[in-house]
Amino acid sequence: MASFFPSMNKKQTTMAILLLLCTAMAAATGEAQLTCSTVLNTLTPCLGFVTGSGGPTQGCCGGITSLFNTAQSQGVGARKTVCSCLKSIASSATADQISRAASLPGKCGVSIPYKISPQVDCSLIN
Repeated sequence: MASFFPSMNKKQTTMAILLLLCTAMAAATGEAQLTCSTVLNTLTPCLGFVTGSGGPTQGCCGGITSLFNTAQSQGVGARKTVCSCLKSIASSATADQISRAASLPGKCGVSIPYKISPQVDCSLIN
């Protein structure tokens, strides 16, 4: 991994790879206006909490609320895109990071219709 991104630390390299994966997934889904890049950018303020430093910030909770509202208003395709993006990100995270990420909607007062997990079946989203 370091040979592709020699000047980046591990966290920056991981974020770059996740962004590339999300962008590729967004191009593949095509049906929704919401993209994985948007999901990742919107949730960037949550990174500190997910990695174990402090509680969720106002920016993090605002991003989660905004993302949820956008996905709801854009329909099933957008909700599936968000689910797929979160699933992809979770597949590269540690168990503790997944647990912290999964707790965020509740901590921010948002109810999502699926669990943030690498095993979630996004095809069941409606």
